[in-house]
Amino acid sequence: MAEVATAAAAPEAQATRARPGPLTRIVRSALRWLGVLPFGVYVALGLGAPTVAIAIAAFQGSNNNAATLSNMDAAVHGTYLTGLENSLELSLVCAILPGIFGLLIAYAIFTAKRGNVLRRVVITASGVFANFGGVPLAFLFIASLSTTGVVTGWISSAHIWNPSDLYDVRGIFLAYLYFQIPLMVLIVLPALEGLRPAWREAAHNMGASNWQYWRYVGGPVLFPSFLGCLLLLFGTSLSAYATAEALTGGTVSLISIQIGALLNGNVIAGQENLGYALGLIMIVIIAVVMILYTFVQRRAARWLR
Repeated sequence: MAEVATAAAAPEAQATRARPGPLTRIVRSALRWLGVLPFGVYVALGLGAPTVAIAIAAFQGSNNNAATLSNMDAAVHGTYLTGLENSLELSLVCAILPGIFGLLIAYAIFTAKRGNVLRRVVITASGVFANFGGVPLAFLFIASLSTTGVVTGWISSAHIWNPSDLYDVRGIFLAYLYFQIPLMVLIVLPALEGLRPAWREAAHNMGASNWQYWRYVGGPVLFPSFLGCLLLLFGTSLSAYATAEALTGGTVSLISIQIGALLNGNVIAGQENLGYALGLIMIVIIAVVMILYTFVQRRAARWLR
């Protein structure tokens, strides 16, 4: 009987020993938060503090006087409103068209064999092109498509390209395509690879065609991820500055170029903090984009886990 009682009490004793005490739980929780602390400090110093500083300066008058709404009022009127509208329109176009072309390219890569050389080359090239921007990208297009550009000489007889368009919004759009399409390929390819082959096989076994599979299964599952990718492309286009500035010399009304001009001292009296007001507007827009992106990514994660 004693052996039976001992054997019955053994699991209870082991469970008691395995359960951590309050002090142990506190230490483990502190260690977990300690691991996140460096990232939290980085976010606070690199993102939180500048955002607060911009928000405060946006509502300050000239020479840091009392709070005022004149900066925000000027930021949504006149040429600055035009710059905001141009930036939103350009970002929207630079999100939708590269998103569609990038999705088609990513699908072609997805359907290729894993060991295919072309697949590896396209993925590697997309990684390189997606990170190629700024002044070097502007120089590339000026050297290729300007009045004396190499490519301009080849296509001048066909009358399909006007070199003066390179220094307009159309030229900025063309330059953005160079890195937006590869970026779309990189960020949407994991979503395509998350589509399970069993779903297609089950649909075909039930008599569904390819169109019906994409209409009722693949499309609805992929759409949240695709929408999230479009939001990322929109935010990238809206915040891009160096390429547009170097390509057009600041002659095009875009909010990023206007902010750069104001922060460089090209302001009139009483509007020293107008650039901060424009920056605050961009921060709000990007924050809304990221909130929407987080929402659609959660919806996509339900199926792609």
